[in-house]
Amino acid sequence: MSKKILITGANGQLGHEMLHLLEGDSRFETLFTDVAELDICDAGAVNRVVTDNKVDYIVNCAAYTQVDKAEDNVDLCRKINAGAVENLARAAAACGARMIHVSTDYVFDGRGYRPYTEEMTPNPQSVYGKTKLEGEQALQSLCPDSVIIRTAWLYSPYGNNFVKTMMRLGAEREELSVVADQIGTPTCAADLAGAILAVLTAGTFVPGVYHFSNEGACSWYDFTVAIHRLAGITTCRVKPIRSDEYPSRAHRPFYSVLDKSKIKQTYGLVIPHWYESLSHCMEILQETR
Repeated sequence: MSKKILITGANGQLGHEMLHLLEGDSRFETLFTDVAELDICDAGAVNRVVTDNKVDYIVNCAAYTQVDKAEDNVDLCRKINAGAVENLARAAAACGARMIHVSTDYVFDGRGYRPYTEEMTPNPQSVYGKTKLEGEQALQSLCPDSVIIRTAWLYSPYGNNFVKTMMRLGAEREELSVVADQIGTPTCAADLAGAILAVLTAGTFVPGVYHFSNEGACSWYDFTVAIHRLAGITTCRVKPIRSDEYPSRAHRPFYSVLDKSKIKQTYGLVIPHWYESLSHCMEILQETR
């Protein structure tokens, strides 16, 4: 019997990759929604959709992710990142559905110097990070039969993201200044979608918090240099700078590498290195230009 899956945030980077991955897969009956089809901030609408469709799984790819704007739009950010997750969690629990929810490395303060495990205490320093943690807590409280996957530095061929921005700026400018003292791991949305599929198809569903990004670590400067190299951009000099030379509205973690041991062991994942996945994404982007 096929599983009925509700995917929210279908128009985003991860939502697009989930659509690409699940479309035509006879193991699933999928309902892809974005705000036009389902306002997840509307508890009544969420309940109706989940109940009427007898949903087995909810995969929440929706989030308010504009980190700097969140500092001035606290209520809206909290409404989407916490309130909407609570709505989904209540609906899932009421009908016995399981939920997979995507969270962020921003739940940590980024002051450490070794990869963050799931057992480490969150200490978010931005509105975005705080509201994402509130969403995690609401989900764990209301629907314990759920999986939370924290990820970082997400990009894909779809929508707006760092990779596409650096490609555009590299073609437009002779010099780019990029922060070199913030360390993390880029995550290809296609790989994250693959990890979610592994959870959905596992013989045993193991609830809990997990970390997922690609393997390895780099700075935003390193990431940009790699993007330009793979794109064949040679006319733009990439200049490394410190974070205090590029002030931003929201605090960003200086170190947010995630330890993926738990999800690899539990769900048998083999995760590619970030450069390998970036290379594949760049091939797709070059083909579509």
